[in-house]
Amino acid sequence: MARKQSDYLAALLADEEAIETKSAAPDGSDGAGEVVAEDAAPPPSPTPAARNERLRGTTLLGRESALARVASGEVRQVTQLLLDPARVRVWKGNARSYEHLSVDSCRELIDSIIAEGGQKVPAVVRRIDGDPDHDYEVIAGTRRHWSISWLRSHSYPEMQFVAQVAQLDDEAAFRLADLENRARKDVSDLERARNYAQALYDHYGAHLTRMAERLNLSKGWLSKMLKVASLPDAVVAAFASPADVQLKPAYPLAQALDNRELAPAILREAKTIARLQDERRKAGDPALQANEVIARLMAARTTRADGPPSEIVIPGRGGRPAITLRSINRQGVTLRFHAGSGMHLDALLELAREALTELEDEGRSILL
Repeated sequence: MARKQSDYLAALLADEEAIETKSAAPDGSDGAGEVVAEDAAPPPSPTPAARNERLRGTTLLGRESALARVASGEVRQVTQLLLDPARVRVWKGNARSYEHLSVDSCRELIDSIIAEGGQKVPAVVRRIDGDPDHDYEVIAGTRRHWSISWLRSHSYPEMQFVAQVAQLDDEAAFRLADLENRARKDVSDLERARNYAQALYDHYGAHLTRMAERLNLSKGWLSKMLKVASLPDAVVAAFASPADVQLKPAYPLAQALDNRELAPAILREAKTIARLQDERRKAGDPALQANEVIARLMAARTTRADGPPSEIVIPGRGGRPAITLRSINRQGVTLRFHAGSGMHLDALLELAREALTELEDEGRSILL
């Protein structure tokens, strides 16, 4: 029997013993209305043998009562296991992005586990079959799994992953994971939105109303989340982190991308910002904030309001012009490479190739 389960039954037995000891009376009554004379002599103390015999009988009765309650289903046993996290995989239906977890994002949890001598709050897992490398998968407790795994490889090899085993189908597992993630500030709106978008087809047959009812969510709010989930990776890459993509400012952006006339300009600006973010990251400079990224992307959508631009300027290092695409029409396109862009020839040619590919993707034939 696992230690946690043993503790659970011990506590249950203690409750039973306390109830029975309190309710028992010397005359077999419930003790109510019993009167004791002031000058009556106190009852003699039981001998040690008698006291041990009484306690033994009470314990046996309590054990039988507790086991009977468990067997009848009145009380449900909660089985907790101490697992090697390497034998436990993370369920792909969880919203949390495991690959984006880090020591920084889990620092508070890691410190808590060390201070308490182990993981105190169990994760929820379910058994799996057909995977020779894993015995369970995490439904709720991804950060706990990551933190224990990290600790085991960093001077705490004795750490065990504490988990409670549950029998859940995929839809129930999704609802359980979603309930936990709603209370977590470190699960971004984008992560949840994309998780909802996948679950809509996996568990609810693409029925938005049914999904909203099962999750007890507003249909309008869920619809907005699903719209944000449609943001392409090229746009998300413009942000310093996917966690910066929040529902309220990202929803109008996702709507603007539905417009075929506006989307190309937004995508071009997103790639420009992504390159700038990468340069800032490598130089150790602070990244552009989410509000600035949103403002630039929304401003870019107006560049094609009056038709295709006659030229497109592609910035290079530090935002300086690197290449200008001129005379974009059915007859062809002219490329101008700017001096002083701070980029090598190979990098300039790669930028030009990407720009020409984008034009082709937008349906504008290019004859060179």
